[in-house]
Amino acid sequence: MAQSEPNSPIDHDAFEAEQRAGITAWVSEQLGGEVTAIERLARWRPQWRVDFTKDGATDVVFVRGNRPIAGEDDLRFEMEVMQVLEKNGILVPHVYGWMDEPKAFVMDWVDTEDRDPGMFHTAMEDPTVMTDDRWQAMLAYMGHLAQIHDVPVAEFTHIRGMKQLETAEEIALRQTERMYRIGQFMKTIDSSLEFLQLWLRRNVPQHRTEARFLAGDAGQFMSRGPEVLALMDFEIAAIGDTHWDLACFRGRHPVENMGDIPALYREYERVTGEPVDLPVVSYHTVNFLQLSAIAATTFMNPNVRGANWIEGVLEYASISRRAFEAIAELDGFTLEYDFHLPEPIEQPWEASGFEKLLVDIGQLPTSSAFQPWERDLLRSIPNFLRNYSRYRDWHEAETVADIARLTGGSYSSAGEADAALMELVQAGDPARDEALVRLLHRKVLRLSMIIAGTDPDGENPLFHKLDPILG
Repeated sequence: MAQSEPNSPIDHDAFEAEQRAGITAWVSEQLGGEVTAIERLARWRPQWRVDFTKDGATDVVFVRGNRPIAGEDDLRFEMEVMQVLEKNGILVPHVYGWMDEPKAFVMDWVDTEDRDPGMFHTAMEDPTVMTDDRWQAMLAYMGHLAQIHDVPVAEFTHIRGMKQLETAEEIALRQTERMYRIGQFMKTIDSSLEFLQLWLRRNVPQHRTEARFLAGDAGQFMSRGPEVLALMDFEIAAIGDTHWDLACFRGRHPVENMGDIPALYREYERVTGEPVDLPVVSYHTVNFLQLSAIAATTFMNPNVRGANWIEGVLEYASISRRAFEAIAELDGFTLEYDFHLPEPIEQPWEASGFEKLLVDIGQLPTSSAFQPWERDLLRSIPNFLRNYSRYRDWHEAETVADIARLTGGSYSSAGEADAALMELVQAGDPARDEALVRLLHRKVLRLSMIIAGTDPDGENPLFHKLDPILG
C-alpha cells in the first residue's frame, strides 16, 4: 500500500476501505475464513477486531497495526518477540503471522472484561478502578513476569536490536539512549528531557550487571475475574535490568490502576526468591518515564497520519513531572505543589478562532475511517490551545523569573531564558541537580495546570503524584 506524502491530500474512507480489503483477503488466504465484521478499535495505533466464519464455526482474530511514529521493523520486532515467548511457554496470544496490506500482524483475540486502553485522555474522563478480582490477577501477573524474566536472553538475540549486554551502563541505558537519539533527530529534546538523560547517565547503578529479557512496558495483561488470560504489548521489550519492569508499575499508574505497588514488589520477591532493590527501582522509574516522555513528544508530529497530538501533550506533562518526583524521592527532598492559576486573560482573536474550530470540528461527519472518538481527539487540540492562550503570558513570565533566579541572568524573552537554562543543564554539575529538578518540576506542573484549567487536583490523573516506595 503506497503511503502518501506527509502533506498530500488523502481519501480517508478509501484508505480505510483498502485496509479492510487487505484484512479480508488475508483472513481468507491464510486462515480459510470468511470475514463477517471488522471493527477498528479506539487507540492511537491502527488495530482491528475481525470476526469470521470457517466450516460453519465463528472465530475472532486481532489485527495489530503499527504505531504512527514507528517503522515496519518495529512491528515485526514485537511479533517476533511474542513468537519466542509463546515458544517458551509464556501466556501470550498465538500469533498467526505477518500481513503486508495493511502492515500488521495477526494474533488470537482474547475475550475479557473491558479495560481502559491506557491513555490519559480516557483516564481523565473515566479512571480505572481496581476491583478485588483484578487485584488478584495483578498478584498472579507477578508470577508471569518472573517467568518472562527467566526466558534465556539467547532466545532473543536473533531478533534485530536484541543483543547480549555486559556493562552496567549498557544494561541501564540502552533503551533510553536509543529513544533519546530519536528525540534528538526529531528535535524534541527540551531542557527537561536533556536534564533527565544526563542525570540517568551520571547515576547508573554500577552493581546491576545481570542482563535479562524484559517485557519493557510491564503490567499490561488481559484478565477475566482473578484469572490472567494473556500478556500483551511487547513493542518496547528489551534486554536489561529486571528492575526496569518493576518500575513500569509506578510509571503506568494511575492511567491504568496498578493498586498497591509495594505489595506487588513483595509478591515478586516471594515468587522469585530475589530481593527487590528499591533505590534501583527508583532509578529505573526515572529511566522508564524518560523514555515514555520522549515517546510522547513524537506523538505530536503533525505530518504522521493517526498521530495522537493531544495524547502527546498530556503524557509529556504528566510523565516528565513524575520523573522529577522520582528523583526528588531518591535524593530525599520535597517539591512544591501549592500553585494557583491566575485569572485567565482572553486573547479575543485567538478565542474566537479556536471557538470556531471547536464548533466546526464538532459538526464533522464520522465514518469507519473517521470515528467519533477521533473527532473528539481532534476537538481537544483547539480546546487546549484556547486554554493555553489564556495563561501563556503567566506561564512564560513565571518560567523566565525562575530561570533568572537560578542563573543570575536577565532575559528579554522566554526563548532566551530557555537557552540559558539548557546551557546550565548541559554543564552537568551534580551540585545543581536539586535546584534544577525543582525548577523543571514547577515548569511542567504549571503546564499541567493550563491543560486541566485548574489548580493541582489529586483526583485528576494528570496531577497524580508518583507513589512513594522508599522509607
